Amino acid sequence: MKLVEKTVMDFVNAVESKEPAPGGGSVAALGGSLGVALTAMVGNLTIGRKKFNELDEEVKDKFEKAFNETIDIKESLLEIIDEDTEAFNQVMAAFKMPKETEEEKSRRKAAINEATSLAMNVPLKAAEECLKILKLQEVFAQYGNRNAITDVGVGALMAYSGLEGALLNVKVNLGGLDDEELVNNIQAKCDSILKEGKELLEATLKVVYSKI
Repeated sequence: MKLVEKTVMDFVNAVESKEPAPGGGSVAALGGSLGVALTAMVGNLTIGRKKFNELDEEVKDKFEKAFNETIDIKESLLEIIDEDTEAFNQVMAAFKMPKETEEEKSRRKAAINEATSLAMNVPLKAAEECLKILKLQEVFAQYGNRNAITDVGVGALMAYSGLEGALLNVKVNLGGLDDEELVNNIQAKCDSILKEGKELLEATLKVVYSKI
């Protein structure tokens, strides 16, 4: 059974268990998906309401476009929940490969490098998806149903938590890669995503706190 098909209780218990996966990467993706879901909920509670219909057409178009984007982001993050665990399991399988002969050692090293690269790219994708939702949330804070303003705030916090949590899982895998140029490029990308994510979170929360 896929992780996303489990009950909440079963998922939490699976994380709690002695098994190393699902771990932080899958939980980060789940957190991000919940942040998107809360944001989409605010959209559902806003679009079509009287106050929304009174907004300028340009603002309404911007809001509706942002709302439509949340659906794709949510689906992507839900897929990553299982992808992250699968990638981790591939890393573990590669480390368990035989290493008695030089040929076996060579195959094992190649498998580890390939699996580590995958284990890095999956959470990097999660961080990028979380950044996408953080870029959208301020418009929900500005023009969304005021009765759901705290939901925007919680959604932003969850999205940022998913972003930084995913980046932790990217960075922990960088040490297992041989390509120094690639490692430096990914490190720079992580730093850029984290910086922008923090700024977006602060901007959204500033609007949220001004309305409560």
